[in-house]
Amino acid sequence: MATYLVTGANRGIGLAYCRQLHSRGDQVIAVCRQSSDELDALGVRIESGIELTSADSVAALVNGLGDQKLDCVILNAGILQSMGLNDLDPDSIRQQFEVNALAPLLLARALVPLMPEGSKLALMTSRMGSIEDNTSGGSYGYRMSKVALNIAGKSLAVDLKTSGIAVAILHPGLVKTRMIKFNPSGISPEESVQGLIARIDALTLENSGSFWHASGTLLPW
Repeated sequence: MATYLVTGANRGIGLAYCRQLHSRGDQVIAVCRQSSDELDALGVRIESGIELTSADSVAALVNGLGDQKLDCVILNAGILQSMGLNDLDPDSIRQQFEVNALAPLLLARALVPLMPEGSKLALMTSRMGSIEDNTSGGSYGYRMSKVALNIAGKSLAVDLKTSGIAVAILHPGLVKTRMIKFNPSGISPEESVQGLIARIDALTLENSGSFWHASGTLLPW
């Protein structure tokens, strides 16, 4: 039985991760700012009240974990605040950088001491963080923050290889979640997470640092 830590675990993709990992017999540590009835019903370990942009909150999470070894860390928490060129909001851009790029990097650094050789780190990013794939423009803060997360993930893959830790940089697809106002064109979180877990299961040091679609397609940078 492997132990998975999942952030942003109370709803959407994070909740689907917790549900599917728990149902296959893995131990799950669900991290969130506030739990939900759906998460409570799973019967997994919940670490709530965690604000990932707060150094004190992250330290409290790590201290609470004690000597718990983590076989996989899935950094899923993030925010999306849409804006175009004519309505740029510098404060929103800074917040998206902090939540989507800096917080996962700092949390990864904090959790690495609990990750033994052979463990895995999965960063939930977005295809909107691909420079080559950007044909529609806009979404400045979100796109910029996800590009930053992608390059952080690539550097983590290089830096953690000597410790035997592999890193996946994962795009979930267009998923019907609150973040995108339950876009009817999207797939369900359950379907997305089936693919994402398959990518994590197939992660090795040889393919560490790659940018994957949940479907298994390699995405351009």
